[in-house]
Amino acid sequence: MHQRQLSISLYLNYFVHGIGLIILTQNMQALGQHWQTPLATVSYVISGIGIGRLFAYFILGNLSDRFGRKVFVNIGMASYLIFFLGMAVVTNIQVAYGLAILAGVANSALDSGTYTTFIEMGGRQGSANVLLKAFMSAGEFLLPLLVANLEAQQLWYGWSFMLAAVILLVNGVLLNRQHFPVRNQANASASALAVRQQISHGRRWLATIGLAGYGYTSMAIMILYTQWISLFATRTFHFSAILAHWLLSLYSIGSISGVLVIFWLLRRGVAETKLLVAMNVGSLVALLVICYSPIAGLSMIAALAFGFTAAGGVMQVALNLFIKLYPQVKGRVTGIYFTFGSIASFTIPLITGWLSQQNVALAMRFDLLIGVAGIGCVGLAAWAIRSPKSLSQERQRINHIDQQIVRLLNERFDTVTAIGELKQQQQLPVLDQQREQRVLHQVAAKSKQTAHTPYLQAIYQAIMRNSRAYQTDLHDLHKEEINHD
Repeated sequence: MHQRQLSISLYLNYFVHGIGLIILTQNMQALGQHWQTPLATVSYVISGIGIGRLFAYFILGNLSDRFGRKVFVNIGMASYLIFFLGMAVVTNIQVAYGLAILAGVANSALDSGTYTTFIEMGGRQGSANVLLKAFMSAGEFLLPLLVANLEAQQLWYGWSFMLAAVILLVNGVLLNRQHFPVRNQANASASALAVRQQISHGRRWLATIGLAGYGYTSMAIMILYTQWISLFATRTFHFSAILAHWLLSLYSIGSISGVLVIFWLLRRGVAETKLLVAMNVGSLVALLVICYSPIAGLSMIAALAFGFTAAGGVMQVALNLFIKLYPQVKGRVTGIYFTFGSIASFTIPLITGWLSQQNVALAMRFDLLIGVAGIGCVGLAAWAIRSPKSLSQERQRINHIDQQIVRLLNERFDTVTAIGELKQQQQLPVLDQQREQRVLHQVAAKSKQTAHTPYLQAIYQAIMRNSRAYQTDLHDLHKEEINHD
């Protein structure tokens, strides 16, 4: 119960974090008017978030291994609170840049304390960490709608900042009533898989380079899209402001859908490397459509697909894989991984700010190069981590299949119970030889391997024999109850 309440508070933080990720980009024009500066200057202020992350991630990641996770979650919440309240009213560009840096520190502190907490709570295959992305996407989905509504009604842009601050204040009270798990507690699945997969030292370094590089590209591809898609759509394809904001909301809907699908796939034991490669190829295809299709309907479908593939939790999947390479230093690995993401947060606004002075379309289409680099990074990591099948891996697969079989057999016995009751009402015998023969013929017809067929039939004969025994026991029990009455 305590873990559930703690999880809810941590997830709520990431709903606010999702708002924080795009609140400056969604208010670029309003902030530019308020500060009386061009959009390029606003973009440079946004780069301060990357500076904060760059300086904080590695330090806070290491410190969270030493001092515990709760301290750093609280530091993240307090830093974000100051950022939201201050940025709503600030007029000085230097102060605004400082607040942006503080937002980067807030991001770093939350990640250092939260991802490691979920792993230490025993989240299977890192699926709990993947769900963090769903709550981030929910914030990214709702904020553009709120901003568009404020613009349409000509209300103060600062209300979007105030909403996030209020949620943080309430959640701060709720979170500090909870107890965090013991830090650095071993995670069985991570330790077992940890790289006792006979990966050589050289290949592990290649995987580290690939995953660290993906920490950059996975963040960069999302930052660039969320920063420029609205302006790109209106200025390049002349879409309406509502449709341009809707492309970002569709991206968020796709992101949430992707998280749920990835969560389900991880639960089913799908390899992280396969997910990473497939999702990155899909995101590049969707991005090509977004960048070059002037058809509104096609752009909307592509935005949904891009959110699904690029922002559906693949960043978290790669982090989980990275932690499995070095399970004893979770905080440090988290810090390193997101340090590369923070470099993207700092450099991408600067690069695209310069590109936008030439052409907004050029800034947006720079994302295609990042997508290609991302495929290269995950391809390198997948190649380096690949390993021959092991006995433990195959047994784990068998265990998963057995879980499904037991669930289906429970359903079958429930149906057997209903059939037994109908047979009693109609005074029919328990054994129906013709029916059993038909079942065995169906098994033979559906068997994909001829060599397996006699063994499958023997298994089904045992199932039906035990089903008859179960029906007989139920019948005898029913007769005893009647006699007793």
